Amino acid sequence: MPELYIGLMSGTSLDGIDAALVSFDNDQLTLKHHLCLDIPSPLKHELLSLCHGTDNEIDRLGRADRLFALAMADCVMQLCKQAQIDTTQVRAIGSHGQTVRHRPPAPTTPHGEAFTLQIGDPNTLAEVSGITTVADFRRRDIAAGGQGAPLVPAFHAAMMHKTGVNRVIVNIGGMANISVLTGDGRVSGFDTGPGNVLMDCWIQQHRGQPFDRDGAWAASGNPIAELESAFLDKPFFTTSGPKSTGREDFNPAALDTILQTLPRLNPEDVQHSLLQVTAKSIALAIKQHAPATTEVFVCGGGAHNRALLAALHQQLPSCKIATTSKLGIDPDWVEACAFAWLARQTLLGQPGNVPAVTGARGQRILGAIYPA
Repeated sequence: MPELYIGLMSGTSLDGIDAALVSFDNDQLTLKHHLCLDIPSPLKHELLSLCHGTDNEIDRLGRADRLFALAMADCVMQLCKQAQIDTTQVRAIGSHGQTVRHRPPAPTTPHGEAFTLQIGDPNTLAEVSGITTVADFRRRDIAAGGQGAPLVPAFHAAMMHKTGVNRVIVNIGGMANISVLTGDGRVSGFDTGPGNVLMDCWIQQHRGQPFDRDGAWAASGNPIAELESAFLDKPFFTTSGPKSTGREDFNPAALDTILQTLPRLNPEDVQHSLLQVTAKSIALAIKQHAPATTEVFVCGGGAHNRALLAALHQQLPSCKIATTSKLGIDPDWVEACAFAWLARQTLLGQPGNVPAVTGARGQRILGAIYPA
């Protein structure tokens, strides 16, 4: 009999809490219902402050941890109501939580000092929703020597691999990452750099809009070679995986530092160049590490950015480029579905990471279980 799971995802962009109700019939996933709930403005502001560092962090972190869990619980309850199911019918919630700090192993961060932190208290989520909750997926991979990210390639491989076809799944959220699925069954991948985060911040600052719909504002601008180079010359882009990144590396302050070295620029030209940084960094990763790729499928918010997809077409002219809707999963809900799948993996005692992606010493069962 099919089992129901709920996946919860809130990414770097902080554009909302995504909730996906999915059913598993054996290993076949079906998306049954979905909901995106806005994060209350005061809480969103507090989460952004925590991402960048703030005073009195421990107290503020503790409060935000509980408040974000309550917001996720509200999202779950609304989802179940809209789907006309009782919470007792849901086997488990897979909660990504909200990343507020990500310090993976790196030359400047020895393994013993590496950590990642996602908040959204799973005790509160399980208590309020009445549904068993699986959470804290990333830290076990870090403990095993990995980056703790990206975790979605295991899901991509399980649901989107095709024998004999070399394809790449590109997730463009706040940050961007790729899953390389080779025709012979091998899986690799890593974070490629910024996705929407810099473009979103820039348009919010200059036009008061949460994102650049269809990439229309970026399309109205012209390239700034010096700005693109200032980002793309960073060592992160030429380093091979496993690697991961976040707001610690790509944020408005980093952009401002670069802009201070350049003459005054038109805002739309900056937006155009930030879009090109995202497209070129993704394409560079594919060209360098998956040159045999023939198909590229895009998911995440960036899948709706027509100008960004056009830039990817320009950078990868020999590849077929489409969204994951062509593979049967709406691009907006891939990550939430992935965390429902990861929760199921945990309850089944099955691994959820791919060592070739994260660099962990081996496969690990991820997350902790908080009973209803």
